[in-house]
Amino acid sequence: MDKKTLSRDGTPIAYDSTGQGPAVILVSGAMSTGGSMAPLAAALADRFTAFVYDRRGRGESGDTAPYAVQREVEDLAALIGAAGGEACLCGVSSGGALVLEAAASGLPVRRAAVYETPFADFSEEGAKERAAYTENLTAALAEGRRGAAVELFMRLAGMPDEMIEGARQSPMWAGMEAAAPSLAYDNTVMGDGLVPRDRLASIPVPVLAVAGGASPEWLREATRAVAEAVPRGSYRSLEGQTHMVDPNALAPVLAEYFTP
Repeated sequence: MDKKTLSRDGTPIAYDSTGQGPAVILVSGAMSTGGSMAPLAAALADRFTAFVYDRRGRGESGDTAPYAVQREVEDLAALIGAAGGEACLCGVSSGGALVLEAAASGLPVRRAAVYETPFADFSEEGAKERAAYTENLTAALAEGRRGAAVELFMRLAGMPDEMIEGARQSPMWAGMEAAAPSLAYDNTVMGDGLVPRDRLASIPVPVLAVAGGASPEWLREATRAVAEAVPRGSYRSLEGQTHMVDPNALAPVLAEYFTP
């Protein structure tokens, strides 16, 4: 990350920008840094100034205790300031929950988009799984068992044991353990794991909720529920896409939606 801005509490937030045009800030999900959003930023750069950043507690950004969702909203406020005072926002996975909260908080957001925010309303036993995950994650992090915390997240995301074991043996595992405390941040942003309909009803700006046509039905239904809860919400499905969306499939949809 080439640049830094200071959030309201003094935490440095590292970011990069590419392209020219109206500002679009891309918000990553759990266990991700701003670099994970770089391909999407590159795909938008011909029409927008696309910003990627390391959320607090990961990558090159700082961290300041105690954590609160409002601090991450303030991080976005600082980035919007660096972008010229107004921006569109796009959040992927749990980053979408942060984008929705930022839009509801009255930041100068022109339009917002979210891709498959994993609210568990339509997942079988979803609410119970989220509650158990929260309890176990809190215990693992309190006891310093970062590897166990990463495993819990990977299982919540539906990864099989053999994939988790392969990750444990890979060079990337040390970095995943280093980022493990930020899992608590994403979990807090997601609240109780259910669509926050009352909060979404207060969002004054247009919101596009996008899902992959090949994603599980519960994720598609959760995405549609977000669109229905926002007064100026709309829904879009991307044929053939999954939760690991192809940036080149998502970028044209965002570009059309964000173009003034």
